Amino acid sequence: MNPVIALAATVLAGYVSGSLPWGLWLGRWIRGVDVRTIGSGNLGATNVYRSLGPGIGIATLVLDIAKGAAPVWLLPHSAVGAAFPGGPEWCALTAAFAAVAGHMWTFLAGFKGGKGVATSAGVLLALSPPSFGVIVAVFVVVLLLTRFVSLGSIAGAVAFPIALASFSHSGSASPSFAVGVLLAALVIVRHKDNIARLLKGEERRFTFTRGRS
Repeated sequence: MNPVIALAATVLAGYVSGSLPWGLWLGRWIRGVDVRTIGSGNLGATNVYRSLGPGIGIATLVLDIAKGAAPVWLLPHSAVGAAFPGGPEWCALTAAFAAVAGHMWTFLAGFKGGKGVATSAGVLLALSPPSFGVIVAVFVVVLLLTRFVSLGSIAGAVAFPIALASFSHSGSASPSFAVGVLLAALVIVRHKDNIARLLKGEERRFTFTRGRS
């Protein structure tokens, strides 16, 4: 396979996988509701959970993680990864960025998507399972202590590149660390409204009961 074709195939496959708007689809299929018109209007699992209940919310979370993990795991082990410029590692990292970008700006929902947390977690699961465990632990601890999903997500984003570097032989010199920093920055920027509300004391706290603050 031509390296240019391999690059294009990786970007396209990663982006399309990340673009699958599971929160939107599940809301329509199961409840006949467009989640963009309720709650925060976000396509991510938190808004789906709060607006449509834990069943659909958890399903959205799992599928959003899977759509990040799948291209990052599968493409480097294929002919695409073998032909990719820089080899399978760069194939995985390119697919990772494309998948998260697809979730944030999905062509299947007017180029408006979620904040990239679950899909980034899926990417990390495929890149480095131990690092995935670290950010899940960070997220859960912050969520339990504060009940702010946004704060847990931001803390997890900060931990993302640190965990990658910690479990990499090259540390902060590894390509995965650089990509981790970029993805973490994107996730944090997507939370700018949440950060503003946190600073004002107006951010909504999370409960496991649907529809309550």
